[in-house]
Amino acid sequence: MDSSCLQYALTDEERRCFEETGTLTVEDALSPAQVAALTAVTDRIYDRKVREGQDPHKSLFFGNFLPEDGGYVDLVDYSKILPKVWGILGWNIYLYHCHLIVTPPLPEAERVGDAATARTFGWHQDSGRVNVEMESHPRPRLSLKVAYFLSDTSEPGRGNFWIIPGSHLQDTLDRPAAGTGQPEGAVPVLAKPGTAVFFDRRLWHTASPNWSEHTRKVLFYGYGYRWIRTKDDMTVQHLWPGSSPIRRQILGDGVNCNGHFSPTDADVPLRVWLREQGLAE
Repeated sequence: MDSSCLQYALTDEERRCFEETGTLTVEDALSPAQVAALTAVTDRIYDRKVREGQDPHKSLFFGNFLPEDGGYVDLVDYSKILPKVWGILGWNIYLYHCHLIVTPPLPEAERVGDAATARTFGWHQDSGRVNVEMESHPRPRLSLKVAYFLSDTSEPGRGNFWIIPGSHLQDTLDRPAAGTGQPEGAVPVLAKPGTAVFFDRRLWHTASPNWSEHTRKVLFYGYGYRWIRTKDDMTVQHLWPGSSPIRRQILGDGVNCNGHFSPTDADVPLRVWLREQGLAE
């Protein structure tokens, strides 16, 4: 890894923002050329899925997308983003989950309403049973996601990702009793193409209807500790031979199973590299 990536290390202000709100926005993380290339690949996947039977009026949730294109793989250890990921989680990390979402516009007849009058969205924390079975309060962070926005969601109503800033420290969420409208403090994430949004897995969040004429396209990369199991198939082993040592780690490679819990230097080349930079023991 080139040491020039350290210019993108997590700052004290960014750490404070993430700790307090559960989210962090990095504008212009992707260049227009990167956005265009990644959008082209994403569009091909969406078109293929529609030919295979995907309803063109419903959102596509597509996991394990890294094998589809090298451009996706290049974001695994992206120099502008990975330093902030290890700045939050530390060095014993890997990519345990990835998925893309394409949210087309609702049929024209259904493009009415807004968040205040709509049925309450599907608010949730990530990680499923983890939120039932972990015995702690608040629940442990364990992982985070980075969402790369390929489409323009800088205005409300475009299938925006909604969050409740600061809710990552709340184990429960009070939803409107009437079943319409959104919880107190809920806001849409407004992001232009190329923006990367970090969020703590505990942050209460949701998708929303796309009342606009613009198709929403977002890539999600989930980073967690190496002792967490993958959340989708993550068929990336064939990528290991051609990858750098740190990328291999992020793609899930290691010496043996015990190394996920008690890693040696061979298991975690990221720690070795950080040690060489004077940033780890």
